[in-house]
Amino acid sequence: MQRPCGRGLLLSLAVVAAAVLAARQMGWWGPRAVFRLFIPEELARYRGGPGDPGLYLALLGRVYDVSSGRRHYEPGAHYCGFAGRDASRAFVTGDYTEAGLVDDVIDLSFSEMLILQNWLLFYEKNYVFVGRVIGRFYGEDGQPTPELTQVEAMMIKGLEANKWEQKEKQKFPPCNAEWSTTKGSRFWCSEKSGGVSRDWIGVPRKLYKPGAKEPHCVCVRTTGPPSDQPPDNPTHTNRGDLDDPNLGEYTGCPPLAITCSFPL
Repeated sequence: MQRPCGRGLLLSLAVVAAAVLAARQMGWWGPRAVFRLFIPEELARYRGGPGDPGLYLALLGRVYDVSSGRRHYEPGAHYCGFAGRDASRAFVTGDYTEAGLVDDVIDLSFSEMLILQNWLLFYEKNYVFVGRVIGRFYGEDGQPTPELTQVEAMMIKGLEANKWEQKEKQKFPPCNAEWSTTKGSRFWCSEKSGGVSRDWIGVPRKLYKPGAKEPHCVCVRTTGPPSDQPPDNPTHTNRGDLDDPNLGEYTGCPPLAITCSFPL
C-alpha cells in the first residue's frame, strides 16, 4: 500500500447502527438550508497551501472545512492527499496513489460501505460542513444522484448483514488460539473467547461458511436445545448446537474436549 503523504489512515469502526440512524436523523442526504455547490476544479484549489482559499475535503460528495485539523491535511501532512478532492474510495482501501484517491465506491462491499458511513459520522461531528460537489453524488441542483441513493441502500444492507454476523458470533464465538514453532497449534474454549462473554464454555469445532476458502474455529454449546429451538421444546436431544450441519470436528481431537492441540 503506497502512502505518499505519510502513515496509513486508521480509525476503528464506531457503532454502525448509530451511524446509519444518524445519517437519516441529521438529514445528511436531504436538503440543507444553506450550502455551497462546488465543481471538482474549484474544490481542488482548497488544499491548504500558500495562497489557497482554504483547506477542504469531500466525502461522498459532502464538503468539509478541515482547517481545524490542518496538521493532518495540509501539504506534506499524513493525509494531504485527501485535501481538495473527494477521495471516498481511499478511506476504505488505503490506496493513497492518484489512482486510488477517487470517489468511485459503487463496487465496495456492504461492510466497506459501513466504514464510509462511520467516516461520514466522524466528519459531521468534528468538522464544518460547507457544501456539496457536483458530480457523482450530487447533481447541479445540489440534490442526491441515483448513485448516492444506491450507496445509502448498500449501507443499510451492510447494517443488516452486520446484525446477522453479530447474532451468529453469539451462537458460535471464535475459539481462543495460539501457535508456536515448538508446540504447534492449540485451540480452546472458555467462558470468554472471541470477545464474547457467556455462561457456557463449549467445544472447538470447524465452522464452514458459504464462500469462505477455509473453515475457522468456533466454540459450540454442547447441552440444551439448539439455538433455533425454544428452551421448553421436549423433543430436543440436549446436544446444544453440536448437530449444526455447517460444523465439523477436528481430526484427532476428542469430540467433547474443550482444548484441541496439534503438535508439529
